[in-house]
Amino acid sequence: MDVKEAIQKRRAYRSLEPIEITDDMIRELGTAAQLAPSCFNNQPWKFVFVYDREMLLKMREALSKGNEWIHAASLIIAVFGKKEDDCDVKGREYYLFDIGMACGFIQLRATELDLVAHPIAGFNEDKVKEILGIPEEMKVITLINVGKKSDTISEILSEKQVIWEKERPERKPLEEFVYRNRYDKEPGA
Repeated sequence: MDVKEAIQKRRAYRSLEPIEITDDMIRELGTAAQLAPSCFNNQPWKFVFVYDREMLLKMREALSKGNEWIHAASLIIAVFGKKEDDCDVKGREYYLFDIGMACGFIQLRATELDLVAHPIAGFNEDKVKEILGIPEEMKVITLINVGKKSDTISEILSEKQVIWEKERPERKPLEEFVYRNRYDKEPGA
């Protein structure tokens, strides 16, 4: 699969089937993140790969309402870092950007492996830190939920989520966010 195909195929499905999490799979996803670019090669990202059944059950305590679909995930990757581990250029905290790129690489590699890697923002950060032993000074940025796409749509999904499972949610047209040469009130691809 080439990069363009992985980008086009990547989806944030919520109907998941269980899969076996192997050391090779963790190595593949970790290596994808490792190769992401970062400011001065600081590599500010940190990940906890959670796949132990008891730990996955504990992680449910940290999830926001509406994210019950994650109970079917076989792997939750807690993504975190701190701004002191990366560039701060005139107030631009670059660690967030760099960690975001590493997450994108994980998602594309997961897609190549025929997996779903769905990041979420709906969680209690303090609870995640408590469960996983992540130090207070770290910022938990996302949880990436990994599994295999199920052909059967989960019964716990909302109507909107069911629609998103069936069809890719509409993307903004390029004309709404691509500007040429200069920012203007009226973009134009």
